[in-house]
Amino acid sequence: MIQSVKKLIYTFSNGKTVLILFVLSTIVYFLMMAFTIPNLAGFANGMKILDMLPEGYDKQYVDNLYTALGENGRHAYLFYQIPLDLIFPLLYGLGYCLLFAFFLRKINQLTSPFFYFCFFPLIAAISDFIENIGIITMLKQYPNYSDETVAITSTFSFLKSSTTTIYFVALIIVLIALGAQYVKSKRSETILG
Repeated sequence: MIQSVKKLIYTFSNGKTVLILFVLSTIVYFLMMAFTIPNLAGFANGMKILDMLPEGYDKQYVDNLYTALGENGRHAYLFYQIPLDLIFPLLYGLGYCLLFAFFLRKINQLTSPFFYFCFFPLIAAISDFIENIGIITMLKQYPNYSDETVAITSTFSFLKSSTTTIYFVALIIVLIALGAQYVKSKRSETILG
């Protein structure tokens, strides 16, 4: 299974595919950040929605948030924010996985152990989907959702943010290596030229 996924990543980690997925994920992210999330913050008197709490949350916070949102806010969360947030993880997970592989290819490290960081956006995307399922469940069951549903959903919110953070640290390292390689090649050209 892992070998099949690796082969797909090797095949699709080209500039055109990466650019298309990056642009699409950025558009969806922009829509959420510019419209649906501020709209929900307005309903919730400035409280952060669950998607925006990387450290997780407890049942009291969810109760307070869903109460503050009111019926209209909970409706907006379920029918405006969540649909976008079901598209975004797919685009983000695939796009950033392939982006990492694309840069690894540029520094001739595609077959190195660093390749496994390509899986972190996929883990984050799966965590985001599970987080969204939990949020949907709690919105539909409000106010009668269980402590367990909150705990599981919060765990996947934390896992999403943790794997995303680790991924971006690894990506910065790869970009530094790419920059160093570029500078080294330019110096060689200057010396030889």
